[in-house]
Amino acid sequence: MLIQPRSKLLFIGDSITDAGRNRPVAEGLFDPLGKGYVSQVNALLGAAYPDRPIRVVNTGCSGNTVRDLKGRWQTDVLDLKPDWLSVMIGTNDVWRQFDTPLFPENAVPPEDYEKTLEGLVATTKPLLKGLVLMTPFYLEPLVGDAMRARMDQYGQIVLAVAKKHGAIGVDTQAAFDRALKHQHSSNLSWDRVHPNLVGHMILARAFLDAIGFVWSPAVRRDKA
Repeated sequence: MLIQPRSKLLFIGDSITDAGRNRPVAEGLFDPLGKGYVSQVNALLGAAYPDRPIRVVNTGCSGNTVRDLKGRWQTDVLDLKPDWLSVMIGTNDVWRQFDTPLFPENAVPPEDYEKTLEGLVATTKPLLKGLVLMTPFYLEPLVGDAMRARMDQYGQIVLAVAKKHGAIGVDTQAAFDRALKHQHSSNLSWDRVHPNLVGHMILARAFLDAIGFVWSPAVRRDKA
């Protein structure tokens, strides 16, 4: 696995990352990390790698766009000095274009999204041991759907920024699309945006696969 023992792994994003986490900074005992993929990642790391403890922190914030992340980046990322950082943002940047079209100031157009995300990545990656960029997603199997098409556009921006700056890119939409071949989106999310526990586990698995997580100690020994 790529993340070194005793590293601090910080997750930042919107409500999907937030998932009801504790404030001001979610970490420590008594399930502070929320009820989503961050908590699941933490549990799986602890269960599969008890000999390689990793400190997991959650600073996700419901309703955030990439502009909001930029506004709190100093306190919620840089001041916490993570070794590894995972960013998943973009859902609200896109969603506001569709659910509140009369308020364009609430949305973030593609060029602004890319510029802001890349600025955060460029200034922060040199301070990290590892950076993971997770794409936004929309649980709609019809790729011609207007919001799905726009979310795919933002996802491609994320993957391009990751490639440009040598970060790990995680295509969460592709992970969900595999599940959507076999079940309706309502089985994973009530609004096609906020996943249930199964949906969050799909996110957790996509993240863990990207960092080289291996489930079985025996397999890890074989690969050593």
